Amino acid sequence: MTADDMGPALLGTAIVLALLVVRTAVRELKAPGSARSEWSFLRDPTAMTLGAATGLLCGILAWALSGPAGLPWAVLAGLLVARINGRRG
Repeated sequence: MTADDMGPALLGTAIVLALLVVRTAVRELKAPGSARSEWSFLRDPTAMTLGAATGLLCGILAWALSGPAGLPWAVLAGLLVARINGRRG
């Protein structure tokens, strides 16, 4: 596995993350102060614990199946799990 193999995975995850940031920016323009509440899961210990556990488990699985090319997707999966769990609380 070379650094060239990680290019598409990094680009794909960067696009998904950029879409989340743009979505937050558009919502912030419509309702000032909404970005703080939308990203409040980053301060929620339960959400971050579940996100980290998901990212770790997905990272181990990704490494076993595809090497380092799957790690960016595992990190993104952990972030999304934390975000979803943070909204429930």
